[in-house]
Amino acid sequence: MTRVLVTGGTGFVGRAIVDELLRTKHEVRLLTRREPSSQAPSASGAKVFQGNVLKPASLELPCAGVDAVIHLVGIISEVGNQTFESVHTCGTANIVEAARNAGFRRFIHMSALGTRPNAVARYHKSKWAAEEVVRAGGLDWTIFRPSIIFGPGDGFANLFARLSRFSPVVPIPGSGRTRFQPVHVEDVARSFVRALNEPRAIGRTLDLCGPETRTLEEIIDQVLRTAGRRRLKWRIPLWLARTQAAVAEFLFATLLRKPPPLNRDQLIMLQEDSVGDTESWKDLLQITPRPFSGSLDYLRGSA
Repeated sequence: MTRVLVTGGTGFVGRAIVDELLRTKHEVRLLTRREPSSQAPSASGAKVFQGNVLKPASLELPCAGVDAVIHLVGIISEVGNQTFESVHTCGTANIVEAARNAGFRRFIHMSALGTRPNAVARYHKSKWAAEEVVRAGGLDWTIFRPSIIFGPGDGFANLFARLSRFSPVVPIPGSGRTRFQPVHVEDVARSFVRALNEPRAIGRTLDLCGPETRTLEEIIDQVLRTAGRRRLKWRIPLWLARTQAAVAEFLFATLLRKPPPLNRDQLIMLQEDSVGDTESWKDLLQITPRPFSGSLDYLRGSA
């Protein structure tokens, strides 16, 4: 049995990873910013610790006595002092330092497909800086870069399904021709857990990509077919989408203190192909990823 600390373990991907860890008989610790009593872990048996990757002192107790960390903390929109640089880069540096101080070496890090040093999106730039922190940290690291992650409770396919319920028109930012390789959340979870005890995964940066390549418009079409709805599609010119996103960012930040449905950084990423190496991770971790087109039953009659 391995004792594993999961940061970001109460989110969409985190819950799936915690479930898989517990199913495979690992001892699990969850790090959360909220009071432990207010949490509802995804499965019984996980021990909850209150802490924040931006507060190094709060990481000492959760890291004490563990064998590995799965680091998932990330944001897709900025609110207040929760910036890409602070959460992704500084937060990762803090948890890497806490791991070194605690004396364990195994560190598995969630990055994102499209992360690179010359990225345009600030999200990807901060993710690259975080990857560099992990690589230089002196630990036995593995970095995963998933494409769009889908599955029950996701914020991508479900978003278009909800839009189609309340609107006769589904907006598509830009041309809709950007390509993705959606990967199922359970395949992502199995990859993280199997990598824990796979020596060949140490020092590797691995893409997590599903077996099907689909354009954004094809993804939306598949979602609509599965949900049993016919809707008009409106391709929004990028200049207009950027203007709408900028206004939404301002209104949500000043009035609601929460992230907008779509921000300008996400618009940049929606115009960049999110495709990668489909073979390395499958061969190394013995994963047969499920196809996007045949794995959307959770959307039938959705929201």
